[in-house]
Amino acid sequence: MQDRTRSIEQGSAWRPWRRLAEAFAVVAGLAVLSPAHADKPYQYYVVGNPADASSSQPPREPSALLMGGGPDVDAAFPWMIARAGGGDFVVIRATGTDAYNPYIYAMGGVDSVETLIIPSRGAANDPFVIDRISKAEALFIAGGDQADYINFWKGTGVEQAINGLIARNVPIGGTSAGLAVLGQFDFAALNGTVYSDDALSNPYNKRMTIDRGFITAPGLDFVITDAHLDTRDRMGRLVGFLARIVQDGWSGMARGVGVDVETALAVAGTSATRFGTGSVYFLQTNGLPQVCQPRLPLTYRNIGVQRLSGSGRFDLQNWRGYDGATTNYNLSAESGTLYSTQTGGAIY
Repeated sequence: MQDRTRSIEQGSAWRPWRRLAEAFAVVAGLAVLSPAHADKPYQYYVVGNPADASSSQPPREPSALLMGGGPDVDAAFPWMIARAGGGDFVVIRATGTDAYNPYIYAMGGVDSVETLIIPSRGAANDPFVIDRISKAEALFIAGGDQADYINFWKGTGVEQAINGLIARNVPIGGTSAGLAVLGQFDFAALNGTVYSDDALSNPYNKRMTIDRGFITAPGLDFVITDAHLDTRDRMGRLVGFLARIVQDGWSGMARGVGVDVETALAVAGTSATRFGTGSVYFLQTNGLPQVCQPRLPLTYRNIGVQRLSGSGRFDLQNWRGYDGATTNYNLSAESGTLYSTQTGGAIY
């Protein structure tokens, strides 16, 4: 596993086979940044066949891949590739490099892997960018800063193209910030990140910027997602997001999906399975918060939690785990402090 976002920022090493795959792609002339795009507002890289290739096997049902950030879950990408039926695998991001191209291409089963770096609204309305996304057989939104995705892509041709893919059952996925924009509701991070303690002590603090009406991946109606759940202790802020959604009247019921690092949730239709080493948490609200007001600590009782840690599946439509796959408990925020019904009071 490797975190392609973190490696760009911190220079962490690839495993040897991935280095070989990248070197082969470059030596063979497969990794391309076309000079024709050098003066454009976007950057475009392709590994493999640069011509458009239609899928030989159209996707049969809606599918999505939710990755929790940190090291990428290697096994999750072949799952997504198989559902794409071949063709062109497109990665989009607002910053970074084409590090996903050789990594995904080396797995096989695709005609090409393309990366589009889309750092402005101008780029997000460029006809070439819209065309490449529209012709994708699979789309993956890389990590970064979801505020960029909301600011640069919402209300543009990129948003329309992504929603067009979803309408055609083309598999869509994302990691970290890419995961954060896949639900019906999004933590937009327009004023920077927010920590659990801050969200619980004042659910209307300036960093609690929640958005809706961008894109909604299959199975994620009424859902807000969050990544890095365990390592960055984000359960409290996920509870805060849910409280705000119902308190502000956006929905009478809201759901949260929190994904640990090195973990992915693969959604086929309404059935979800887990890849990787961590857990996935499924939260559901229970009525309105008892106290959810500006400058007051949150009180919100009996939010249902189901933790998926092993094999088995989770039904997103009926919101329940099967095959003994989940551990069930409740969370309550009492005057800004989070409590759990688990033995020992564990939040996770």
